[in-house]
Amino acid sequence: MGRGGFGGFGGGMGNMQQLMRQAQKMQQDMARAKEELAETEVTAVSGGGMVEVVMTCDKKVRSVKIKPEAVDPDDVEMLEDLVVAALNEAMKLADAETEKKMGPLGGLGV
Repeated sequence: MGRGGFGGFGGGMGNMQQLMRQAQKMQQDMARAKEELAETEVTAVSGGGMVEVVMTCDKKVRSVKIKPEAVDPDDVEMLEDLVVAALNEAMKLADAETEKKMGPLGGLGV
């Protein structure tokens, strides 16, 4: 009991300032990575190239291309399925790229 109430906490302010600097740097790194992801594009195809989707890694669709031979008025459902498949694949590719870029920062609510 003779130690004086706060034993091991003498250098607390220096540690707090260091933690604040680290947190600020991580925020800057996250902002920079998000900007890069917004500019990074992924391309996904379905139906052997009949449908192509280009999407940014912040999941904004830039373009959808459909080859004329994929358009069959008697089978619109097939074309719809090809578009959905290409969009889903583009999402997976965007997620993978995001994970790669944000990996070290991933647990920070990205």
